[in-house]
Amino acid sequence: MAPTSIIPFSEPPYLAGLPSPYYAPSHLKWQKACRAFVEENLLKNAMEWEREGLLPPEVFQKFAAANMLVPTLPAPLPFEWLKKLGVHDILGVVKVGEWDYLHTAIYADEMARSGIAGPGASLTTGMAFGVPPILEYGSKELQEHILPDLLLGKKRICIAITEPEAGSDVANIQTTAIKTEDGKFYIVNGAKKWITNGIWSSYATMAVRTSGPGPSGLSLLVVPLLDYPGVSMRRIKVSGHLSSGTTYIELDDVRVPVENLIGQEGMGMKYVMMNFNHERLTVTIGVVRSSRVALAAAFEYCLKREAFGKTLMDQPVVRHRLAKCGAMLESQWAWVEQFVYQMTKLKKMEADVELGGLTALAKAHAGIVLDECARCAVLLFGGNGFTTTGQGEIAERIYRDVPGARIPGGSEDVLLDLAVRQLVKNYQNKTKLLERPRGSSKL
Repeated sequence: MAPTSIIPFSEPPYLAGLPSPYYAPSHLKWQKACRAFVEENLLKNAMEWEREGLLPPEVFQKFAAANMLVPTLPAPLPFEWLKKLGVHDILGVVKVGEWDYLHTAIYADEMARSGIAGPGASLTTGMAFGVPPILEYGSKELQEHILPDLLLGKKRICIAITEPEAGSDVANIQTTAIKTEDGKFYIVNGAKKWITNGIWSSYATMAVRTSGPGPSGLSLLVVPLLDYPGVSMRRIKVSGHLSSGTTYIELDDVRVPVENLIGQEGMGMKYVMMNFNHERLTVTIGVVRSSRVALAAAFEYCLKREAFGKTLMDQPVVRHRLAKCGAMLESQWAWVEQFVYQMTKLKKMEADVELGGLTALAKAHAGIVLDECARCAVLLFGGNGFTTTGQGEIAERIYRDVPGARIPGGSEDVLLDLAVRQLVKNYQNKTKLLERPRGSSKL
């Protein structure tokens, strides 16, 4: 494929005319169809909706009607459930039974092409991270009760882990779920904060404390939200992700049927940690795309903006800034593609063990890359990059989104530490397997 004339850094290499070992014809066909749909139904109005802090309800309905919320789930897609619901393909391009993580990555990348995180997150976050624990660990009865409406987009769900006093420290969650004496209900009390999509959600996949302190006391529970007795919700004003519906949830003696327990009591910490891997990888993909948009916008601006008698691009210091950020960006993307390819070859349990720590590291580093690229863009746009309207608006808005990349899903420092601890754990476990049994003289 011959290289095409595009702004440097604006597209991943495989879309810039360069060969790639990862993408089969199915992936390339899906990318074209996905881009056309997302461009028409989301991206052309994304900036306007972000300014207003809200997407029109019909946008979610259009995505749901086209089954374009389903691709945000982990691969492979829940084939049997989708088949039962009459969903056999996505946009008539990819059969659900042939879907792999490269298709998922393409979707995550295309949904983030506006550069700003809010519009895409407003549609997908609840489905992406709230549904998988139910699919993976929920009872047949629970799945039959709520999955049809969730998978078809008739109702919405969110993931509710974080609390005012427990962010990345999941093991210290304080929201309680105490069984009634007759054993038929959990009574839930507490609060959840910074919950994306919460304000529109009929349900939350919620981390609650069902017994004593520490991780062994945590469970996952599907808690009804909208118009449910004892539940109150309000939107939170945050600096970025303005349209994603960041929500504060208060729970006051909320009666939840015990049938809404996901899996087993006391296993909530494990379920949350396993769920984080998909969340962190897909967030990483979107963050890299935001970095692309910021850096490409700055690159294009520097080609035409003049100062001191020549374009900014003719200034060595400007080229130096762009070069450093470009190297970070493309290195991060190459790492992401490697991850995604490995996800297509490893079984889920194996991937969770082998890639869990590295996924945390990739997510943390993606936030660092975005910080560098967004800051570079703002500085090169100058006063325009400090202005909320006009030609520098995109740089200003992406820079506001940077904390939303570095904090949710595990804050940066926590993830850096987690990554190394997980790598050490894996190394020590593998080393033990190689040790000769004590007292044995056999070689």
